[in-house]
Amino acid sequence: MTPLVALIAIYSVGLIALGAWIGRHVRRTSDFFVAGRSLSAGLLFATFLAANIGAGSTVGATGYAYTDGLAAWWWNGSAGLGSLVLAFWVGPRVWRSAKAHGFLTVGDFLEHHFGRGVRGMAALLIWLGSFFILCGQIRGAAEVLQRAGGFSFTTGALLASVITAAYFVAGGLLSAAWVNVVQLIVILAGFALAAPLASGAAGGLGVTMGDTSFWRGPNVGWPTLFLLGPAFFLSPGLIQKAYGAGSERSLTRGVALNGLALMAFAWLPVLLGLAARSLHPGLARPEMALPAVLAGNVPTLIGSIAMAAVFSAELSSADAVLFMLATSGARDFYRGFIRPEAADAEVLRVARWLAVAGCLIGFLLTFLLDSVVSALTMFYSVMVVTLFAPILGGLFLPRGGRWGALASMLVGVATLAVTHVASAGHGYGWATPSFLGMLASGITYLILAAF
Repeated sequence: MTPLVALIAIYSVGLIALGAWIGRHVRRTSDFFVAGRSLSAGLLFATFLAANIGAGSTVGATGYAYTDGLAAWWWNGSAGLGSLVLAFWVGPRVWRSAKAHGFLTVGDFLEHHFGRGVRGMAALLIWLGSFFILCGQIRGAAEVLQRAGGFSFTTGALLASVITAAYFVAGGLLSAAWVNVVQLIVILAGFALAAPLASGAAGGLGVTMGDTSFWRGPNVGWPTLFLLGPAFFLSPGLIQKAYGAGSERSLTRGVALNGLALMAFAWLPVLLGLAARSLHPGLARPEMALPAVLAGNVPTLIGSIAMAAVFSAELSSADAVLFMLATSGARDFYRGFIRPEAADAEVLRVARWLAVAGCLIGFLLTFLLDSVVSALTMFYSVMVVTLFAPILGGLFLPRGGRWGALASMLVGVATLAVTHVASAGHGYGWATPSFLGMLASGITYLILAAF
């Protein structure tokens, strides 16, 4: 056993123990689902930022910097800008509504405004799509364990699934929030130490960035804002975390600080990806740029801390997806449609079992999807297009009604699918398939709201 593997093993046991200790008094769905609406600004900052820095923000963003240069900033920068919209515009309204009506999931919000049909359709699309992002996080963690410890990919993916389920199942959002504090410290320390050292080893930013453009590269750039910006103020998992705020002020401060931190963090994967492009030209898969530079171009101790940081990032985002899967499945499907008379304890038990099942399905999907970024992009596209009109309409123009919400969701997803196939996923210039899907969804809702 290498020192790094021993470190990750001890660290993982510590996360599980912390999650179990925090969750020992969780007995109600309100505690598991929204942490009893008690989260401070500091805990909100930690659980949001830890959830938002995952496989796409680390492995994926570094891979984009390897191929696209400075334009890779937009992958994480867009998430930060979207978080500011949640902090100052969408989040406070959603929090007030959730507190007034006792909402525990986004499905509760949708049913309140548009009925059970909209709740069911949104929950189904997002629930199914969530498995892809969970797969992306598990895959990223498995690749870290494969590169750092010599584990097989299968063993690494299985370990990542078991660790995440173990600390999350105990206490839901409350356990995850406290575990995320520890994970966030490791994440930020690892990347802050490794990025400048790797850049220096490659000759510095002036040497590595070449003639790349900040505004747009072959794969990412400012149009990425249309995909990732809305995803970070419409995500059911993030909105539900916002429900857990102890006050509106705590919500605004915690989420806004998370957004600013994301925009600052966005430069670290850029430095690492640019360094990898100089030090490891010709990688078969750009997503291997991060493990390559951490394993070979920074001091061993720093590389080990950074590898642990990547591992932490994947786990923290995986628990955020489990949170969304388990709570939506238990409340939106089980109690909403299967057993409306289910007692609180029964719903809590179902949520915990669904978290375990979610990890198992995410693990199995890692053998079907061979790219972290492709899994995340698929999820973000479906989620944004599905929820764009119903959530914003429910907050600002509820008179669109049930049929307006249903029609907007169907038209948006159909537009996304058609334009994705017709353009081979590239869209038309800066108009990506997800942007066109959002546009079609919004226009449909506005038309029906006007009549």
